Parts: sequence; C-alpha cells; structure tokens
Amino acid sequence: MPTPILPISGAALPDAIRPAGQSQGGGAFQDVFTSAIQNVEAFGQDASASVQRFLSGEGEELHTTIMATQRAELAFDMFLQVRNKVVSAYQEIMRMQM
Repeated sequence: MPTPILPISGAALPDAIRPAGQSQGGGAFQDVFTSAIQNVEAFGQDASASVQRFLSGEGEELHTTIMATQRAELAFDMFLQVRNKVVSAYQEIMRMQM
C-alpha cells in the first residue's frame, strides 16, 4: 500500500535569524525585516562604542575593536544583499502578467 502524500509545511527560520521572542510559527515579513534592521543597527552601535573605548584608552583591545567593526560591516553587507534580493523579487513579480 503506497504512503499518503503529506501536505507541505512552511520552512523554519534558523535560530540565528529568527526575531527574538518569535515562535516557530510564521510571522509577518515586516517583523522579520524590522528585526534584521535592529540587529544591523545594534552591531553598528557596538562597533562604534568599541572604537570610542579604544580611542579613549579605556582598556579596549585592538583585536576586539577590529572584530566588532568587521562584524558590523559583514552584518550590513549581508542585510544589503538580502534587501537587493527582495527588491529584485518584487520587481520580477511586478513584471508578471496576470
């Protein structure tokens, strides 16, 4: 006897990019996008604070400062690429004929 065909379930977001406090169930795209913007902003603020502590001589290590700035730069670059893909997908949908 063949096995029945099961319904397709939604893809789960990895824990690293799932917004804080959101369950496994689906959330609005706006919530995910807003959370990503907040995360990128937080990385930028952490990097800025680390640079300020290093320049003021508060005992911040150089490698810690460099790692914070690189983390912020990578987060921004990744966010920018995701934004570009979303815009591209939107433009492709708008080109579709109904």
